Amino acid sequence: MPNIWFTADFHFGHSNIIRYCNRPFRSVEEMDQTILERLNASVKVHDILYFLGDFCIGSKVKALEHRQQIRCKKIFAVPGNHDKQIRKLTEEFSWLSNLTETSIHGQPIVICHYAMRVWNRSHHGAWHLYGHSHGNLPDTPTSLSMDVGVDTHDFRPWHFDEINLLMSEKAKRLSELRRTDPLNIQ
Repeated sequence: MPNIWFTADFHFGHSNIIRYCNRPFRSVEEMDQTILERLNASVKVHDILYFLGDFCIGSKVKALEHRQQIRCKKIFAVPGNHDKQIRKLTEEFSWLSNLTETSIHGQPIVICHYAMRVWNRSHHGAWHLYGHSHGNLPDTPTSLSMDVGVDTHDFRPWHFDEINLLMSEKAKRLSELRRTDPLNIQ
C-alpha cells in the first residue's frame, strides 16, 4: 500500500517568499533544491501526494521543470493563489478543485489551499488540511484543522500517520472539553 503525504506552499522560483516567511535560505535556488531533496527523500515513486497550493512562480515551462524533478507519480493538487501557470499542467497533476472532500483510511478530510473556521462535518470528526498561511495562524486546539505547508515541518511533507497522531490528540482534548465545558466549545 502506498504511503500518503500532504504538503503545500513550495513557492518554487519565488525569491520574495524567503524574506516574507523568514525562510533560512540564501537564494531561491537553494530553497528550491532543499524542498525538492526533502520531498524526494520522503515521498517515493508510487506514494500519493496531496499538494495544497502555491507550487511555483513563473512560466509553465519552469513549473513543468520542477514537476519533473519530483519522483512521485501521483500528485493530487489543489491550486493556490500563485498557481496561474500550474493550472495548465493537467497531464502532470491530478487536479482536484479549489475545495475537495476525500476519505483516507476512513477519515473524512476537507482539503483547501485556504484555512476555514468550519467545514463539512467539522463537528463530526472531519479534518481540514490547508496551506497558504505559512505557519502564521495560531493553532486552535478545539479545531481538527492543520496547516500542512512546508514552513510548518522543516520544509518536508507531512505523512498521513503524523497528521493522524496530531489530530487524535486534538480530538481527545476536544472530547474532554465537550464533556467538561460544553458551552465553551465553538
